[in-house]
Amino acid sequence: MLLPGVGLTRRRIRLKYAFPRHTDRVKRAPNRTEGIVHRGISRPRCRILMGTRPRGRYESMANEPRKAERTLLVFNCHEPWIYQLSVLGFGLDIIVGLRGKYNQGWDDRMRPVPARARLITLDEALRAPPSYYCIIAHNTTDLLEARSRPEPKLLVLHHTLEGRLQEEHSTIDPQKMREMLRTYVDLVGAHVVATSMFKGESWGFTEDIVHFGIDVGGYPPHSGQEARGLRISNFISQRQQILRWDFHERAFGDLPVTLVGHNPDRPGVAAARNWDHLKAILQCHRFYIHTADPRFEAGHNMAMAEAMAAGLPVLGNRHPTSPIRHGITGFLSDDPRELHHYAEILLEDQELAEMMGQQARRTVQLRFSLVRFKHAFLRSIEIARRKWYTRKFDPVSGATPPQKVDAGAGAPS
Repeated sequence: MLLPGVGLTRRRIRLKYAFPRHTDRVKRAPNRTEGIVHRGISRPRCRILMGTRPRGRYESMANEPRKAERTLLVFNCHEPWIYQLSVLGFGLDIIVGLRGKYNQGWDDRMRPVPARARLITLDEALRAPPSYYCIIAHNTTDLLEARSRPEPKLLVLHHTLEGRLQEEHSTIDPQKMREMLRTYVDLVGAHVVATSMFKGESWGFTEDIVHFGIDVGGYPPHSGQEARGLRISNFISQRQQILRWDFHERAFGDLPVTLVGHNPDRPGVAAARNWDHLKAILQCHRFYIHTADPRFEAGHNMAMAEAMAAGLPVLGNRHPTSPIRHGITGFLSDDPRELHHYAEILLEDQELAEMMGQQARRTVQLRFSLVRFKHAFLRSIEIARRKWYTRKFDPVSGATPPQKVDAGAGAPS
């Protein structure tokens, strides 16, 4: 059968003979962070794990003394992104209970509390001695909350400006927002990092781009034995235009698709119980879905990259920033009927889905390396420290701050 625009007959022949068979095993160079990844191994038996809920550690964690080590103060925002900070080698004081977050604590359904981390309140963070190596913020509210802290500050941009304004139904002029943010971070000596060039360009900060990192070796071998698609997303109803949800429903509405995420207004849709449960869900499903409006959202996010790392091909609309190679690691189309046709083929052909998923896994190894994230973000922290100690204005005292010559010394390796 020949697919429009793909030439699947030739491509499938090339896929089947160019990729390792099920009995092949390919080892990457040893890597302590990512481990060894096996391609094309036999399909394991699919099993949804119950997992174990993390011990009630953080109820009293704030009262535990912090050992003498370099520590980051981190505002909680998106648990999967925060969790990867554990590879940096710092201790972590994570501020929970922030206003506006649907979960007031740490959402252990997404990730367990990182090693060497404490969960503390904002009041406890503001009263702590001035010893943090750097403060990690995720929006201007975080920067304002931390204005009395006398340590370097780093702002991470996780969303596009246009997407944020759309989600909040704001009528603020985007250019005015860019200028206000630029003025404020320059004033307080903060450093800005964007998680993709797409998001950096949206806000006007393209000097430091640090992609998130995924440990491919942390996911079990893919089976895909459930002939179902999968999509992971929170608050779908509030983000329908950003997610192009009408397009999603036209393409996949009558197909077997599992929705996972915090969506209390959608009966039968729930978040995974924990990270092990999420990995088991990824292991069993046939393909992953990601649709996004290029005006508001990037062509990938951490959930999609995690699905690719688990061995799922991805289906979605065309997007200038999508990492998907059409016909190799998934299928892209702006025609919902065509995308529906591609989904049907993957539902029927488990072997083809597995081969494409192995190429998706390889893409994550190359583009979203956890080792690359570690080195890039450590560099960003040192830039933030240098900017802080050479700033022209002290937001704490209102005076010109003293110069410090060893701002870049002593980062963990």
